[in-house]
Amino acid sequence: MRCEVPGRGQRLGGGIGYPSDRLFEEVAYIAYHFHWSHEQIMRLEHRERQLWVEEIAKINRRLNEEMQVEIGQYGVP
Repeated sequence: MRCEVPGRGQRLGGGIGYPSDRLFEEVAYIAYHFHWSHEQIMRLEHRERQLWVEEIAKINRRLNEEMQVEIGQYGVP
């Protein structure tokens, strides 16, 4: 959802009423993992940004599971 904010042009990223601390978490999470700029992330629609957060979480879970298997096979160095 994009809307006009008087005097400020177009508002990006949607999510009116969305908690700002949650928005900051999403932006930081995506920026950290994908190295996208703040502007790129804020241009995403709210739902698309959430989908990217979910995909990053899946990648992290899979990597953590693989790491646990390796540790189990070879022991902790």
